[in-house]
Amino acid sequence: MSSILARALFFPSLAYNVLMEKVSSRQWYNYVDNDVILGALPLRYKIQQLVDQKKINAIVSLNEDYEVRYLTNQPEEWEKLGVENIRFSVVDMFEAPPQSMLTEGVEFINRNIAKGGVVYVHCKAGRSRSATLVCCYLMKKHSWTPEEAIAYLRTVRPHILLSSNKIEALNIFYEKQVLCDTKE
Repeated sequence: MSSILARALFFPSLAYNVLMEKVSSRQWYNYVDNDVILGALPLRYKIQQLVDQKKINAIVSLNEDYEVRYLTNQPEEWEKLGVENIRFSVVDMFEAPPQSMLTEGVEFINRNIAKGGVVYVHCKAGRSRSATLVCCYLMKKHSWTPEEAIAYLRTVRPHILLSSNKIEALNIFYEKQVLCDTKE
């Protein structure tokens, strides 16, 4: 049922995001650090700028297929631009990315940073699903708690929105992936 509601709300909420970029201080994307950009759906008209000016070499999408099918590049199109890509299918608004996706996503980000490029992490609005993954990246990188990662991310992208299930996913990731590393 949540997937049906997310589909029904997709285009109205995407239009809202486009409007908010135009009439408020919200930006379509923001640098998290020198290596990671957190943003909204990389719409086709924004892609060349991301590749040429922002030097992205990798894309992480946390969208369902219908969200990316027509509005952004498909995997083969990213590959033609020299951009490695990975997509995790996560239902908008209602689901948190599972731990396996968060772990694989952080590994993908770090692997591509090591290649010397910039990684663009997105969902539809760059506020929730992708913000969860970027918080995990920050926790792993800096050995931060979930609260520290969220607080920092709010300084660079104030309109992130993490529901209780996403906070729970961050807490689990912290306990299993960050605390374990600091104890070794």
